Amino acid sequence: MNILITGGAGFIGINLAISFADKGATVSILDNFITSSKNRITKILTRYNLNLIEADLTLGIPDEIREKTFEQIYHLACPTGVNNLIRLSEEMLVTCAIGTKNILDLAKEQKAKFLLASSSEVYGDPEIFPQKETYSGNVDCRGIRSPYEEGKRFAESLVTMYCRKYGLDGKIVRIFNTYGPNMSESDNRVIPKLLRFSMANLPLTVEGKGLQRRTFLYIDDLITGIKLIMNSDNGIPVFNLGSEQDISILELAQSILYLTNSLSTIEFTDRPDHDHKARMPDLKNVYNLGWQPSVNLKEGLTRTINHIKNNSSY
Repeated sequence: MNILITGGAGFIGINLAISFADKGATVSILDNFITSSKNRITKILTRYNLNLIEADLTLGIPDEIREKTFEQIYHLACPTGVNNLIRLSEEMLVTCAIGTKNILDLAKEQKAKFLLASSSEVYGDPEIFPQKETYSGNVDCRGIRSPYEEGKRFAESLVTMYCRKYGLDGKIVRIFNTYGPNMSESDNRVIPKLLRFSMANLPLTVEGKGLQRRTFLYIDDLITGIKLIMNSDNGIPVFNLGSEQDISILELAQSILYLTNSLSTIEFTDRPDHDHKARMPDLKNVYNLGWQPSVNLKEGLTRTINHIKNNSSY
């Protein structure tokens, strides 16, 4: 099988690529490395014989991609990170709009199965718990998080339109927080940042009182779910994918201190006004496909810590 993964050099993308390569698939990765590092994944590319195309999807589909025929396209390309909400705000919006349309046109031409990696950010600061896929969210279209939130919402609208108008075989996966091996050493999302600081015995910064709650899914369970959703044929186009086990950020920091035997302390900082209080996915749709998470948070953190210890980078 020939697989294309846009944004394939990122944390989720590279783990997805490895999982396919392990099964003998031919995998092409398209990435412009705006938030990832080519040097960081060089060994992985060589070890698994992954085909790398360095290109900006917003500028069109490169000839090297057009010359191939893909059975499945996984569209993960989009800058992420709270620290990038202003710095890369234009790139987020343009990638979700123009980049998504470009890759959808390729999927339509090749009659490839298509999956969009969307995000729990489409729910904004939710007022309903848990969030079902039918919930339209609580999003500020002019807020600081809007480039990513509204970008992903527009990308979902594009995929839905291509499915309705052109008969595209497309799926949308709304990914909640995930973690695991192959995270970037410069990733500023909560788990990699806390792990990085705790393993260096530096103070762990927790925003507010740390009472905001999040769920975290181990990467292997996420990859299993993504593949299951791509190959499903039950007429449901949109799926939440995450964990139903929530934890406060303070409890998470304390767990990481314990698991890393760190000498770090916890320091509390001001919490940004745009930080959401909590999110919780309703997972009935993906459960109905037979999916179940297999790695709890303690085991997943332990695996991640061991991976970091055995590698020079995340």
